[in-house]
Amino acid sequence: MQDRISEEITFRKLEVFLAYMKAGNLTRAAELLDVSTVSVHRALHSLEDGIRCQLFRHEGRNLIPTDAAQVLADFARDVLKLMGDGIQATREAGGYSSNLIRIGSLYSLTIATVPRVIIDLKVRKPELQAELILGSNADLVAKLQRGEIDAMLAAIPAAEPDIESVALFEDDIFFAAPAGSAYAELEAVDLRACADERFVSLSDGFVTFDGFVEAFRVAQFAPKVVMKVGDIFSLMNLVSGGVGCTLLPGRVRDVFQGKVQLIPLQSPYRMRQTIGLSFMRTRERDPNLLTLASVCRMAHRTARV
Repeated sequence: MQDRISEEITFRKLEVFLAYMKAGNLTRAAELLDVSTVSVHRALHSLEDGIRCQLFRHEGRNLIPTDAAQVLADFARDVLKLMGDGIQATREAGGYSSNLIRIGSLYSLTIATVPRVIIDLKVRKPELQAELILGSNADLVAKLQRGEIDAMLAAIPAAEPDIESVALFEDDIFFAAPAGSAYAELEAVDLRACADERFVSLSDGFVTFDGFVEAFRVAQFAPKVVMKVGDIFSLMNLVSGGVGCTLLPGRVRDVFQGKVQLIPLQSPYRMRQTIGLSFMRTRERDPNLLTLASVCRMAHRTARV
């Protein structure tokens, strides 16, 4: 059985050792590493103890490498390069600072937010390729936690201690009806007066659906939902076609302009979504995610969604 490697032998000490082998004296090695000469001398002495073999002989105040030191230097270079390559490969496998960033997004954010963020990200980091994955809030949170996406632009998830979020903007929820409907003349819609109305909605997992459910809970009746769909654009098509009314965030206002009208809700039913950038706390120092967060903040300082 191979002897266990002494805990005195570390990657850092091998780096110090190679710096000394290159520089030839303690002062120049210390300058290369931006440390004190005492730190270099201590590391070399500790490494020698761990190897249990003489690496240097003393000639006055100078340390002269032995043949054993030359052998160790050859292996140390290979070991440090191999470990460096391994760390880089591991980071890329985990999506950390690779040339690809996978961004999850709600469908509704592809209208303005996502294009602006991706363009600005490309300007900031031309070498970084962005892959867009669309889904519901619940889908995106699950993908983020499984490592299938690197970040998500969506409603900020509640009670997720492993997720870090940066709030970007808040969006009001509106009553959505076909243009020219009886609701068009109202300053605000009282949901309690809509008990006989037909409704369409998103499926479970979408933050807008959660708001839909909460609004009707406050109104104290179950809406007549005639159809559920899996994306907000299909939902708006159903509204414009007269299949039913629904509740929609203000960010989609201009998509079906002239076909779908958004009317404010009366105060008991008003609610807002907080939209932000979210990523795993374990990756909060990832350079790509730091750049993405900076781009997102800048985008919403200069424009409203």
